[in-house]
Amino acid sequence: MNEIVIRWKKLPVLVLILIVCCSACLKKEDWAVPVEKCSNDILPNISLGEVLDQYSDTTMEIVESWVIEAYVISSDQAGNIFNTLHLQDKPVNPTAGLQLELELRDSYLFFQPGDRVILSLKGLYLGKSRGLFKLGSAFSTFGTLQPGRLPKHRIFTHIAKSCDQPSSLQPQIISIDEVPFQPLNTLVRIEEMEFAEEELDSSYAQENEQTLRKLIDCQDNEIRLLNSGYSDFYAETLPAGMGSITAINYTENGEPTLIIRSVDDIHFTQDRCEEWITEFTSNHLFISELADPDNNSSARFVELYYSGDEPLPLKGWHLDRYTNDNADKSSSVDLSDFVVDPGQFLVIASNAEVFEQTYGFAPDIEGGSNSPADSNGDDNLTLVDPFGKLVDIFGVIGEDGSGTSHEFEDGRAYRKTGVSLANPVFTSQEWVVYNDTGASGTINQPQNAPGDFSPGLPN
Repeated sequence: MNEIVIRWKKLPVLVLILIVCCSACLKKEDWAVPVEKCSNDILPNISLGEVLDQYSDTTMEIVESWVIEAYVISSDQAGNIFNTLHLQDKPVNPTAGLQLELELRDSYLFFQPGDRVILSLKGLYLGKSRGLFKLGSAFSTFGTLQPGRLPKHRIFTHIAKSCDQPSSLQPQIISIDEVPFQPLNTLVRIEEMEFAEEELDSSYAQENEQTLRKLIDCQDNEIRLLNSGYSDFYAETLPAGMGSITAINYTENGEPTLIIRSVDDIHFTQDRCEEWITEFTSNHLFISELADPDNNSSARFVELYYSGDEPLPLKGWHLDRYTNDNADKSSSVDLSDFVVDPGQFLVIASNAEVFEQTYGFAPDIEGGSNSPADSNGDDNLTLVDPFGKLVDIFGVIGEDGSGTSHEFEDGRAYRKTGVSLANPVFTSQEWVVYNDTGASGTINQPQNAPGDFSPGLPN
């Protein structure tokens, strides 16, 4: 019994020794609670924008005693941002921003969004990487100096937190179209956003990988969201609704990109956007002239005319050629880049340089050799809308035009005055056709450029 008592008396001593030994194995920074320190004694003497204006394409050491103020807009609490502070020059309507590279995990314990910080820049390096301004120490890569992370022991030598209360950050409300004009590393908000349909049911990121997800607005404009596979939320499923996103304006490989601090920056709680209609059909767009000049085969062209009352986007439209008696199309011209206005002609040349030399102005499109604009007069052409519907035609598919009512070899074919709508069935009575050997009803009279042709003008 005495032996048991003695052992229990020794136990507190053993526990104390164990605690001391274990404590000695821990670094103070691993368990110490950060002490809030602030200062209003240091005054800025230059603006962030003025500092960035000094940059001249190569990483530079700052040797002047410059002091700037900036506002923290990032947080690494959710793990989507790592060893980086994103700073902008003002809490509202910022005009400049940069990244501060540092070796400080859990920096949110020291710097919160809205905190005003004072940066002493002397001895730091200013550089640019992938279009982004970065501030920190420096390292060399293949002989080129690059901005790098500021070592832990130097961080609070160069950064002082103001004793002011955190400012209320007001993200710049912009549209996707305005993103390229907003300073990088500044806080923005975009309304009426949603993840692209093909992204739905995906997570924010692949585990341990940076992952780009596509965002779109209600007009189908696109921008990318960069997420870390180490973030707390990487495995969460992307929200399926529509709403606003607050994010840091960033760039990745030269492409506009957004970065969120946490999923709290995304408020997609509304119903998804209604389907945006970008493709239209019309029977007011039709083939108005075809040219195969007898004196210059390189001056061939096809002309389209639009008789509608409202502008018509041509997304998905194409002009096709069926060579000789082929039942399968041999070439095509995509018209998607154009919007035609009422009364507008659209001219497609086989050779843009020769066309301009011959007719005195540049064509709208260069179709190239063997394109629909390069027909030698015995081929058939079709105009097709975005939905695959045949809207207008010249000739008869599967029939070689030689010796027929749709031959314009060495000549010209144009729509008669009074024809104002497309016709998906070739009707020879709508056309005036010149050629060298055509059928009855055509004019066997070769045509020479430029005098016998009228591209871009009424016939």
